[in-house]
Amino acid sequence: MQFRQQALAKLQSPEELDLPVRFARPQGWLVLSVTVVAMAAASVWAVTGSVTSTVSAPAILTHGQGSYLLQSPVAGQVTAVLAKQGETLPANSPLLKVRTHQGQTVVRTLDAGRVSALAATVGQIIRTGANVASVEKVAHTKDALYATVYVPAENAASIPDDAAVDLTVQSVPTQEYGVLRGHVKSVDRAAQSPQAIAAFLGDSQLGEQFTKKGRPVAVTVRLDKSSATKSGYKWSSADGPPFKLTSMTLASGSIRLADQRPVDWLLP
Repeated sequence: MQFRQQALAKLQSPEELDLPVRFARPQGWLVLSVTVVAMAAASVWAVTGSVTSTVSAPAILTHGQGSYLLQSPVAGQVTAVLAKQGETLPANSPLLKVRTHQGQTVVRTLDAGRVSALAATVGQIIRTGANVASVEKVAHTKDALYATVYVPAENAASIPDDAAVDLTVQSVPTQEYGVLRGHVKSVDRAAQSPQAIAAFLGDSQLGEQFTKKGRPVAVTVRLDKSSATKSGYKWSSADGPPFKLTSMTLASGSIRLADQRPVDWLLP
């Protein structure tokens, strides 16, 4: 009953036109101003800004010319190993002695390089074409290292020239020494088969490992040099690790792709 009387009284009373109009409180104006500024900034960024993205993929540190698998030209028993793993040899250097039905045969290197792996031991019976060693094509141990990043083929077209690359080296604690810096030197547009990767790295297992998710594209990365670090290369930390890097070290590469616009404007 009370609410009914109040409603009738309101209907009978004239409109209160003489009362001042209450505008928004200062807090409301502040919220509105912040909203307008944020919308304006978002509009400007949508027109002029860009989105930076990266692609991560497995990588390996090597010298520029890669490696090769040395295969035995004969079948027989290994009677002597004439070189040591890690030794740098000139071309046509003796590596193994193999006893065959025709007598002793010497297995020699094809090109100059460093013996990165020896698969043959004294007394072992090998067949013709068996892999007996992996030789990295490098004339001097001080030759510059490169990184080869095996990127999914669908990302190859998005990699710009000289793109920045961060390399997490497997043998280097990242939390203590950071990541290795580099820039893209070249992008091989042809997808790599396991056999092609194995031929370049001199390791068939790595060929299988880098193609588990499909045939990738090989991206060669030039490592940034620095005279202030022990390794001779630039790191995200000031000093980097207190030791030199060696070839055939596994890593993971993060490559900065071409910047993309956040909004595509459609014009009539």
